Amino acid sequence: MTANKLLKTILFFCVLLVSLPNLLSAQQNLISVKSELELMTNIGNLPKYTDAVIKQYSSYDTTGNNDDGFSGKYSFIKKNPDSSLVIFEDKGAGVINRIWTPTPTNDIIDFYFDGSKKPSYSIKFSDLFSGNAAPFQLPLCGNQIGGYYCYFPIPYKNGCKVVFRGKKLEFYQIQYRNFGKKANVKTFDSNLNQEETAALAKVSSTWLNVKKSIMAESPIDSLVVDKTISTSQNITLAEIDKGGRLLGFEIENATQFEGLNKKIDIKITWDNESRPAVYMPIADFFGYAFGKISMQSLLIGTANNINYNYFSMPFDNHAKVELYYRNSSIKDKAESLRIKAKFYYAAKVRNQQTEGKFYAYWNSEQTTAGKPHVFLSGAGKGHYVGTILQAQGLTPGMTLFFEGDDYTAIDGKMSMHGTGSEDYFNGGWYALLDRWDRKMSLPIHGSLDYSLPFSRTGGYRLFLTDKMPFNQSILHTIEHGPEQNNKPGVYTSVAFYYGEKAIAKSNEPTEKSTTVFLPDTMMVYPQLMNLSFNGQATIDGNNIISRSGAQVRIDLQEIPKGKYKLYADMETAGDGAEITIWQRQTKVSNPISFYTAQKTYKRNEFLCDIEVNEFRNTITLHFKNDKDKNRINIGRLILIKK
Repeated sequence: MTANKLLKTILFFCVLLVSLPNLLSAQQNLISVKSELELMTNIGNLPKYTDAVIKQYSSYDTTGNNDDGFSGKYSFIKKNPDSSLVIFEDKGAGVINRIWTPTPTNDIIDFYFDGSKKPSYSIKFSDLFSGNAAPFQLPLCGNQIGGYYCYFPIPYKNGCKVVFRGKKLEFYQIQYRNFGKKANVKTFDSNLNQEETAALAKVSSTWLNVKKSIMAESPIDSLVVDKTISTSQNITLAEIDKGGRLLGFEIENATQFEGLNKKIDIKITWDNESRPAVYMPIADFFGYAFGKISMQSLLIGTANNINYNYFSMPFDNHAKVELYYRNSSIKDKAESLRIKAKFYYAAKVRNQQTEGKFYAYWNSEQTTAGKPHVFLSGAGKGHYVGTILQAQGLTPGMTLFFEGDDYTAIDGKMSMHGTGSEDYFNGGWYALLDRWDRKMSLPIHGSLDYSLPFSRTGGYRLFLTDKMPFNQSILHTIEHGPEQNNKPGVYTSVAFYYGEKAIAKSNEPTEKSTTVFLPDTMMVYPQLMNLSFNGQATIDGNNIISRSGAQVRIDLQEIPKGKYKLYADMETAGDGAEITIWQRQTKVSNPISFYTAQKTYKRNEFLCDIEVNEFRNTITLHFKNDKDKNRINIGRLILIKK
């Protein structure tokens, strides 16, 4: 080798050695499908701050009314000359984290990446959720509780535009993070490489057993607790006098925290701060709905009679977890409770520059006319990672309050505006069969409950890659009612976030703020009635048609025990039947006629008195055998407690 060639070789390797750290750093900081999928499985990254800006496009009615997608008027940014609709547009580097709709169509949507004049990727809108088009598959994409959701990451290096080719788009939301122009991003390609495919497979396996993934962190200490707590007592479950982090904890016998009177509070304090990080009824913290076990999310909830919390919770020098058993004026037997718990601790010290501490803000209130319910409001630095909401209406027989939109302002500027309350929780179409009509738990969202008789519902949502960062302040709210916050209710929410300090102080739980509301007037609607038949009968809409004197039983198991006056909205007509109402084998009404010569609709017609208890929690309609007068039409049953 000549001296000249040797010199060039030496120079080459010198340049390589100098640039190698930068190349490795760039590779480590590369934002891609792989890195975004890894955020879905590395729960330990949740406390880490992010500089990304999070925003959302949606079909919300910008006039403040409730046309959030029905007409399609607000369901696009602009209309192209060929009538296609631009529904998303962003400059610089970013990633689409979430796409939601309750009304997917088979129309094509086109993604234009990095300034391309032609579509970079095209897909049927419905196939973002159907599971028929890789890589948009479970568990990140699917449909349940009335909503269609897609959490598969779609990164772009230099801008993105999404165009919907159909004539009309109804409800939609597209949530995204923008990293600015200098971020190192690998643009989306639907043909995943080997590493991306492995990362997607890991999401599925990790979400099936997130505890196993968390426990893989090493080394871990376990603290086992077995204590008893009685009324008016408080006990310390765990106290740690050195810095590190709780990786999670579990509390056994979850059913002992059920009930209308939520008297057991959980209190968590970091580093002897004057404000507790968590202070609320333990039932609300673990996502119980109106006093009953309900939620089974990826990171927090209840399974196999065990309450679990796997949020990563770093602290600097001290952690304390306590339970309080509040005294109550309610005359019920206040039994002592056995508390068996296990805490998982790692001595990994918090990086104060890059990580926040875990906080949960509890807000239980009777809503105020004209003002939304506040999930979280405060000043400071941090990021928002989860919501639990129980929403109780105070107007009997309706849940119209759940038409309210969510709203988020980050650092004083609006970043997101939703299209409806169940939409915020990735659902849709409440009170419809197999949609948002009962509790349903998925890994990062779900319905806590739905009951028209009780006029109540609720939901939860975790924010992983779509966590909402704020540097100065956050205001995160939800309306109660479709317009002007005009539907009264009792709202109880828990907001999970990370920060340097608590930015909002929860009110101290009291007997009034923790007792589950029970309405005196309850309604049972035909679309959600549970019916059983004896004899020949058919259903046609709200009509029940009898053949040969059939019997139809209506289930009232959801109705609380008590004595009620039973009313109905009913239609009478020339073929109206005569019925009597029975409870089990006891007749409880006089004959009731649905016959009139002219068709007439009657509201709030008194039928009879009934009693609901554990043995009598149905009513049965006995039809008189009359082939010409054999039809009844009941709009709703109304039960008013005596």
